[in-house]
Amino acid sequence: MPRHLLIRLSSPLIAFGGETIDNFGVIRDFPALSMVTGLMANALGWDRGDDVQHNRLQARLRLGARLESQGSRLTDFQTAQLGANDKAWTTWGTVEERRGGAASYESPHLRYRDYHADLTALLAVRLEPAEEAPTLEDIAQALDRPQRPLFIGRKPCLPVGRLVAGWVDADTVLQALQLAPVPRNHNSLRAQWPDGEGQLPGDRLVDVCDERNWTSGVHGGWRPVREGLIKNAGNTP
Repeated sequence: MPRHLLIRLSSPLIAFGGETIDNFGVIRDFPALSMVTGLMANALGWDRGDDVQHNRLQARLRLGARLESQGSRLTDFQTAQLGANDKAWTTWGTVEERRGGAASYESPHLRYRDYHADLTALLAVRLEPAEEAPTLEDIAQALDRPQRPLFIGRKPCLPVGRLVAGWVDADTVLQALQLAPVPRNHNSLRAQWPDGEGQLPGDRLVDVCDERNWTSGVHGGWRPVREGLIKNAGNTP
């Protein structure tokens, strides 16, 4: 029976980023495949130049998520007057400097960023093939001792606790989500999992665009997922 790693994402602010349009950074209800790939890769110490490794890890990843608390949504209006000599912090330990002509610094930088407030999501992940490096065990160790600081979607979204939440042996991603223990008073939980990894009565089949081409740096293509309510979560289905 395949082994699944459980990962709990919890933070005062979380950003499951969607399709950014102009200066509006929107969010989606569930974490993107690319976001989880980037989280794991960051823990492993990879940088974005390791595009082959990123693409392969994403292709191997089987991801499901259930929302244990949904909180609320908020929009952060951000403004900053950036000068040509201003520098920025980066997660890979190098200084990021400003670019552009002199006229690009005359007006403040304005943008809107959406966030989930007080959301907690439990992920069930599997890699295929399981024996290929990095293995799930490698990733679990890296999440516990990451090579760089970890964040959930955006740099301000720091985890409040340990990400690794345990292990579950299950035939499918959906079954892993059903078997994973949950806090009390959770009779039904919204969930998303890959099509072909189980079905629930009344679930719906949707297409999501959440895979990143790590070589070109853009998202593209669609993959089918199912969304539904897991009832009596934490018990054997």
